[in-house]
Amino acid sequence: MNVTIRKIGNSEGIIIPREVLDRMGVKAGDEIRLEETDGRLHLIPQDADLAEQLKAARLGMDKYRVALRELAK
Repeated sequence: MNVTIRKIGNSEGIIIPREVLDRMGVKAGDEIRLEETDGRLHLIPQDADLAEQLKAARLGMDKYRVALRELAK
């Protein structure tokens, strides 16, 4: 499958066909991880549950920052 690199604002990008997105199980607004290995690009869907867990952990760490700092001593 060939796609063309296009100008998108100040960046450049590609349009991923709907069939590929469906097979990956992602949709507009979802996050994916881009990895480059040996000159090849790999698109990896982010696990939504993990993203939510990380967000909750960050909020908890911010809320209990002082207590966590004291416990770390």
